[in-house]
Formats: sequence, structure tokens, C-alpha cells
Amino acid sequence: MNPFADFGISFANPWLLLGLLAIPVIAWLRGHRGASATIVFSSTKTLRALGQRSRSRAGNFLTGLLYLALTLLILGLARPQKGHTLSHVEASGVDIMLAIDVSASMLAEDFTIGGERANRLEAVRKVTEEFIARRPHDRIGIVAFAGRPYLVSPLTLDHDWLLANMDRLQVGLVEDGTAVGSALASATNRLRGDHAAKSRVVVLLTDGDNNRGQISPETAAEAARAVGIKVYTIGAGTDQPAPWPDGRDAFGRTHYTMAKFPLDVETLKKVAEIGGGEFFRATDADSLMKIYDRIDQLEKSTFEVKKYSRYRDLYPWFLAAGAGLLLLEMLLAQTVWRKVP
Repeated sequence: MNPFADFGISFANPWLLLGLLAIPVIAWLRGHRGASATIVFSSTKTLRALGQRSRSRAGNFLTGLLYLALTLLILGLARPQKGHTLSHVEASGVDIMLAIDVSASMLAEDFTIGGERANRLEAVRKVTEEFIARRPHDRIGIVAFAGRPYLVSPLTLDHDWLLANMDRLQVGLVEDGTAVGSALASATNRLRGDHAAKSRVVVLLTDGDNNRGQISPETAAEAARAVGIKVYTIGAGTDQPAPWPDGRDAFGRTHYTMAKFPLDVETLKKVAEIGGGEFFRATDADSLMKIYDRIDQLEKSTFEVKKYSRYRDLYPWFLAAGAGLLLLEMLLAQTVWRKVP
């Protein structure tokens, strides 16, 4: 830890600061020999009168000057520098909109997180957070949808803010249903305005078939392709009946029924084909994680980091001050507080 960091000071040779540890050791060793003498003489019997309190402090003062001089000299040798470093990062150029289903069927508990049963939305939220964390240089936004889409976050590089808004991925914020086409159109509309991005991608995740909205998924995929946006689709959940919460009993306990939710796999495959992407099937949390890993690998773009450093050396001041104090200590020791041999 650099205690001078708040002042914009760093050290070119910080390892030399270890020499500062020798100063308290030297002071401790000298302390065991007694206080520093003002006058050194073979016998003090005839000179006790000289040992007045005001004069006996002189040796300690000279020793303090010596320690301070050594401290400044060691700091100078460590080469303190004042300045700043500017890092310029060019973003990767990949813009990603995540379109995530939050219909009631996403409450089906056929996923597992940490060995415990979890619903589909909880698993999607967790894996999505990890996906976002792995792509710090991408602009990412989120559209949630059920009977209609709603914006969770526009495209942003502020991923801390983005993750803070993940709580808005909730079932019940809009009317129920699965408007796949409208969600894809909404995500596409959020991406189409920026033509500077090298790659623009929509990742659409759903566990149902398109049953709401005025736009078909195929039409929305054609619109995305027309403006150069790639579409990946993910079908979440199993084909088997899964426990789904349908209310609470008189004791407040959640009651489950085994329900099966249809997934239109063929439409999702066709949407991905039209959009120039791929279709994936996630039947559990592990497979969902692997899908996000796959998309992460497919949509990589290099970026360049440029680092500029501007420093002003401060060591001459430290060395000059240390040498000055050392010279002062020598002069005082040989004049005003000269030791008698």
C-alpha cells in the first residue's frame, strides 16, 4: 500500500523503502545504550554541572536530525514521482441486447442452483449476471417481456448500474403471455441506432411459444437481419412436467402443481437461422451456463489499451533535504554541541 497515493506520488524503486525499517531498529539499539550524550568525557565527576537538563537534550536532537536525514535519503533513493497515468480503452465494439422472458411459466422450478431447486428466472438471472461480468468492454442492455416487452436497461458500459437493475427481471410487472416477436423487435430497435458498433447482437431467451403481440418472430428476425443485427435464441426448460407454484395454503406454504409448458422450438430455430445466429436448448443451469459461454466465445472482438504516463521526479528534493539535514547535524555536533574527546 502506498501512503502517498492520495497525493499522486508513486515510487520507481519502491523496494528501497524497506530501508526505512532499519531506522527504528537502529534507534532501539541506540536506546539500549542510554540517551545520546551532549559531552563525551573519560570521567564525568568533575563535569556534572554541565549536565543541565537543557543541555542534555542536545544529543537527542542531533540523533533525531540524523534519523530524519536518513529517512529523507532513503525516500530519495526510492525515487518518488508525482504525476498520473491515463489508460485509454477502446471498447470491443460489440453491442448486445438481452431479451429475457418473464412470463409466469418462468416460475417453473426445474433448474438447480447450488444443489437447491430454483425456478427458471432465478437461474437465468444468475447466469446472465456472470455473462455480463465477463464482458466489461461491451455495451449491454436488457429487455424483459411477457405479454409485451419493457426496457430494463438501455445499452450501457456501466455494468454496475446494469446489474443493479437486474431486480427488475420479475414475473408480474406486465400482463402475462409470451410476445416473442414484439420482444425481438424492441431489442432490435434499441440496437439499430448505433452503426459504429462492429457487431450488434440480440440474445433472446424464452420458455414458451409466441402467443401475444402484433409482430411474428419471423418478421422481427427479418427486420433484425435487414439492419445487420445477429440473433441468438435460447429455449429454456424441459419438455417434462415441472413443479409450478399456483398459490399458498392457509399456513402460507407454497402449493405446487406439475405443469407442462409448450416450447416452440421450430420457430426459435427459424428465428436464429434468419438472424444469422444459432439456436440453443437449456434444460438445466449447467447447460444454460455453457450456452452463454458459447455465445461469449462467438462474439469476441479485440480491443486496444493505450497507456500514457506523465511523471515528475521528486527525488532531488528528498536527497537535497536529507543531505542538508545531515550536514546540519554534523555542523551542530562540531560547533554548538561539540562533543569533547
